[in-house]
Amino acid sequence: MTIYLDAVWTLNLFLDWLLLLSTQAIARLQVSKLRVFLGALLASLIVPVTVYFPESVAVHPIGKLMFSMVIIWCAFGYRSIARFIKLLLLFYFVTFAVGGSLFAVHYMLQTQLAFTPSSFLTVSTGYGDHISWIFVIVTFPVALFFTKNRMDKQRFEQFRYDQLHDVQVSINGITHKTSGFIDSGNHLSDPMTKRPVVICDQHFLQNWFGEKEWELLSQANQELDLDVLPANWPYNFSVVPYQGVNGEGALMLVLKPDSILIELDKGSVATDRVWIGIQFGSLTADRRYHCLLHPSLVHDASTQAG
Repeated sequence: MTIYLDAVWTLNLFLDWLLLLSTQAIARLQVSKLRVFLGALLASLIVPVTVYFPESVAVHPIGKLMFSMVIIWCAFGYRSIARFIKLLLLFYFVTFAVGGSLFAVHYMLQTQLAFTPSSFLTVSTGYGDHISWIFVIVTFPVALFFTKNRMDKQRFEQFRYDQLHDVQVSINGITHKTSGFIDSGNHLSDPMTKRPVVICDQHFLQNWFGEKEWELLSQANQELDLDVLPANWPYNFSVVPYQGVNGEGALMLVLKPDSILIELDKGSVATDRVWIGIQFGSLTADRRYHCLLHPSLVHDASTQAG
């Protein structure tokens, strides 16, 4: 087998550079591209070391770990031990995720591609089989894209999960519990009473209303006419103006609850000075939560806890 070191080194430099760029993007670091490239250049030196010094400590597990730490330091610098370890683990995660994706596709297609513990090598005709080179160059960026995309979605889902809190709503003496999402973009308040509006969806609010009663609410919302509601209903309704996403003004049908209790990490907050905005439909497709909480309620709780 003939190995053209310059070709293998060039390919390895390209792959290391993409891995470090992906690590930077996922960690959202403000680092110069030149510094990241220098880190990739340093990482690619493992190729000649592996070829000319196969018994070197750099090709052993401890040596590889130390070498990876130097790569991270060169590419991203050092500010704290926690940040450094986080970047190191993230770099390994991206490498294993992408490498595993390539291995799975390689196994399925049976492409002539060889992996060494420290680099990607193509074999057969010196520069490697043409299919294997095309396979690496094409599928590696694709694997990186899907890895980063999946991690970004996971980060967003984790953010959503961190913003979820148990909410207990009491209306007309009847109490039900659900999950609420702290919506930092929800600044809807009643301009007259200055009370914040917590938006609850149809799935949750139907715990208090039957099918025919909900049809009346829907009719009142469409016609913006509260007179269609029964006069003997033990509920207090109103309308609150708001601005839609298209910039046009609109009115939202709101309901006065007996109280709302929000359970937070540092305690809980209970209030009756709030309106419930009625969402005719679901807030989310997966129905993970049924309330959009006003951020001022959480802020008030944090202030009280402090």
